Parts: sequence; C-alpha cells; structure tokens
Amino acid sequence: MYLKNRRDFIKNAAAVAGVCMFGTMAGAKADPVILFVSGWQDVNIGDIAHTPGLIALLKKRLPQARLILWKKSKSDFAEGMLKKHYPDLQIIHGQVSKEGVPQSDEVKKAFTEADFFLHGSGPSVVAADYLDAWQKQTSKPFGIFGVTIQDITPDLKRIIENASFIFTRETASISKLKAAGLEGKHIAFAPDATFAMDIHDDQAAARFISENKLIDRKFICVVPRLRRTPYYKIRPNNAGWSAERIREVDELNDKWKEADHAKLREAMITWVRKTKGKIVVCPEMTYQVDIMDELLINPLPEDVKAHIVKHGYWLPDEAASLYKRAQAVLSFECHSPIIAAANGTPCFYLRQPEDTIKGQMYYDLGLSDWTFEIEQTTAKQITDRLMEINAHYAGALKQVQTAMGKVRERYDATFRIMGEKV
Repeated sequence: MYLKNRRDFIKNAAAVAGVCMFGTMAGAKADPVILFVSGWQDVNIGDIAHTPGLIALLKKRLPQARLILWKKSKSDFAEGMLKKHYPDLQIIHGQVSKEGVPQSDEVKKAFTEADFFLHGSGPSVVAADYLDAWQKQTSKPFGIFGVTIQDITPDLKRIIENASFIFTRETASISKLKAAGLEGKHIAFAPDATFAMDIHDDQAAARFISENKLIDRKFICVVPRLRRTPYYKIRPNNAGWSAERIREVDELNDKWKEADHAKLREAMITWVRKTKGKIVVCPEMTYQVDIMDELLINPLPEDVKAHIVKHGYWLPDEAASLYKRAQAVLSFECHSPIIAAANGTPCFYLRQPEDTIKGQMYYDLGLSDWTFEIEQTTAKQITDRLMEINAHYAGALKQVQTAMGKVRERYDATFRIMGEKV
C-alpha cells in the first residue's frame, strides 16, 4: 500500500521521546518501509560512517519502520560491519539506466515495497540518478538528509526540486540552494548523520590500547591529509584520471604537504614533552597509511618518536571506540572529529581550503574555537589550544556536550519543519 501523499508520511509515525524522524503515521501505515541510499565508498571511514549514523537515527526515531539500504558501492569490508551491528538490515544493490530504470530485481522490488525514499548523508547528492529513477518509476515521496550541495546544475535542480525536504549538513549549502532558486521551510540544516553513529568495536580498541600501553584520556589521535585525495592511487585504472590531472594534483599536494603537517607536528612535539603522553597516528582514508611516516612521524625528534604509535586502516566502529578513550583528536580530515565529538571527545578540525564548504558545519555548531583554517593558522595557535584543553579538560568536555546538544536540536528542528511544510 502506497502512502496517499507526503503529508500522511510526514505527520503520521509513532514518536520516540516526543520526536520522530518523519512524524507519526497514525493515518497511514504503522510500519512504513523506508528505502534509503547510502554507502558511497569504503576507502574512507567517514563515507562508511554516514550509513550507520543514518541507521541509528531511523531506528531511534522511527522504530516501527522496516529499513532497506540501497548501497551505492558494494563492499564486503563495510557491509560486514553493518551486518554485525544490524543483522536484520536488508541490503540491496543495483544501478539504474540512463532512462531511470533499475537494473536489478531487488531494486525493482524495493521500489514497489517502499513508501518513502531517503537520500543519505554525504559529500553531495551522490545518488541523484537514483532519486531521478525513483521519481520516474513511482509517484511516492522522497527526501534528502544531511548532504553538502555546492554545485547545482540545471539537471540536479530538476531532480531535487520536488523533494519533500532537503536537509543540508551545513548552512553554506542552503545559501547555494537559495541562489539557485530553491528555498522554503522544507530546506534546513541537519548535521551530518555521522554525528548520530552509535556503534563501537570496544574489543578491537581495547586490544590496541593494551598492546600499545595507552592510558585512557592520556593519549591523542592525529590524522593527516593531502590537499587533494589522490584517487588515481586508490581506484582501478588510475580512476580515469589523465596524466595532466595526476600531475596537477601531485603538484598541489607537494606544494602544501610539508607546510600543513609541520604545524600539526609542532603540537605533537609539545604534547609529548609536556604531558609525557602517547600519540596515535591514524588514517581516515586508505592512502593516508602511506603518508604517516613521511609527514608526521619521520621528521619528529627522537625523544618524541618514542611516544608515537600507528594504526592501520580500520572501520568507523573501532575508530569510535578508540576516539572515545582519547583525550583529543586532531585531524585534517572532516569526519574523525565528528566521530570523536559523537563520543564525547574534544576534536580539532584542521581545515584545508580544498576540503569543500562542508567545514561550515563546525562553525554552525559552535566549534569555531577548535576549527583551524590551516593557511591562516600558526602552529602555536594549534599547540596553545591543545594544551589549554589538557589544562582545563572538564571545560573542554562540556564544550563537546554543548555542540552535541546543538546537533540534537537541529535534528529535532528538522522534524518539526517536516510536519509544518507538507
């Protein structure tokens, strides 16, 4: 049975703790079927984390719903984690043709069964073609949750202008939508779904902590990043990049990698010498395992190197468990600080200008003190702020709690907007 219209869907689902993701469903189905697309790639724990974050939101706020994950990329690595934590989750795969026709029977079946289609959190409207197919094949509603929308082509505008709601993960995207002629109460700021991720791998983290003799809240984690992700080193066939593009990306990365990471190294040196604590150098993306030594470890003084441990590429549930026990997380990547904050740990985002407008979310949530625009930031500023956290840790923990309170307020506000708009 299809929902009669978007208003029924928005206003009629059973509330949990007074707030439910899509309202209450008394007038329609008590157990709606939600088809949602997520899972963009498995070479980045941030991209992996979007999915369990959104699942946590849906399960908490719409507990009677049956969820179907239409996973954009196929990955035993990431899907093994999802099946471990959500054994009842249905996961389907399949592309759509240029004409908007699903290319797998399981997707066709999901189009028939689902009452609502939700585009999950991500760096853009990654699955715009899936939204287009849904509209062409069904007359049922859809929404977009927690994405960055930086470039709006006429085709993308056509696809998303009929959405029941468009929730961006920072306010900068709302300005982009308005400039493209898309505005209204159905457009609002809902933070990245990774903020809601609640899964952990405590056993793996405990083993790592024991093996490396780490002490709870007495170590920090640091994450490197190049200005542009060298996807040609990660994906098959050089990711289809031309020799010219590879050269341009390499030249940009080579220009800035030492200047950027020297600032973080200074904070690391001061941390070790003043606290005698350890530092875990860890990756958010697969390629970063190969740059840890060059950019963060090898240039360190010998007395500091003795306090450094490395972690290989991992899954976000283990990262969450380790970050939860760290004193702070300092990262050039955007999602490790989110995972840290979701687990109550102070976090620094060292933002490079190439890392899109998504960084605006940190300012939106009141975390400007811990957001460092790297080209306008000195090593001393990062170092002083880190040592300030160490000296006044109770206050730093409260600052994290305040930011997470704003995350929950924004999630709640979007639910109210849904009920008012449709």
